[in-house]
Amino acid sequence: MGDLHDGHVALVEASRAQSDATVVSIFVNPTQFGPNEDLSTYPRDFLRDERLCRDAGVSIVFAPDPREVYPEGFETFVEPGELAKPLCGAFRPGHFRGVATVVCKLFNMVQPDVVFFGQKDFQQRAVVRRMATDLNFPVEIVTMPTVREPDGLAMSSRNRYLNGEQRQHAVAISRALFAAEGEFRAGERDVDTLVAIARRHLDQLDLLQYLELVDVDTLKHAANPLRRPAALCVAGYVGGTRLIDNVILSPEADAPASLKAVAE
Repeated sequence: MGDLHDGHVALVEASRAQSDATVVSIFVNPTQFGPNEDLSTYPRDFLRDERLCRDAGVSIVFAPDPREVYPEGFETFVEPGELAKPLCGAFRPGHFRGVATVVCKLFNMVQPDVVFFGQKDFQQRAVVRRMATDLNFPVEIVTMPTVREPDGLAMSSRNRYLNGEQRQHAVAISRALFAAEGEFRAGERDVDTLVAIARRHLDQLDLLQYLELVDVDTLKHAANPLRRPAALCVAGYVGGTRLIDNVILSPEADAPASLKAVAE
């Protein structure tokens, strides 16, 4: 949605490494914002974004006008299923309906062969993957690792909302995830224990919306003890800024296959 940062550049670099042409879509999608969310204040700096894309070797910047994406009389939406209900879906009604609809439209408008998403938006990736499979989009969906600041905070356009003190408090999110991940690597497999380890580090958040360990494929609560790849996901507020993050805990030696899926 614009206000690009190094996380977006990493997606561009991944695309350029395996694609003949790379298209970056920049569109602040109104249908995925709730009535009390930050649509009007969401960071926008198109000239900077365009310059960053050019320097990164992007072939095309696709930045449609909202009236092109949602023309007068528009009334057809993509309604996602169970994957859209937990986690962020429980707190942002209609959000993933807007996400699925705009991604469906962007797929049709751009006609990509491969698309690249960041792992930070874990649930979004799951919803889009399901939609692409169910609606027979001939596209390969690749998930790239979350790009982080030196102190661990996941890069996000909304980080610019944070003042100095809030910025220090926000690091609690990644610290919590890494603490649980460390215990997991040391052999801990009890789901409740892993969640409790993470929760101890989150007292600096002004509001914790959720902290859940879910199966990477179904997004249902992970079975105990942990034997399948799972995502430890968190969402919370620092001041008035909502931040999300996650880590993947895979009992298998290799990364879960679900993080790279082909919809045919």
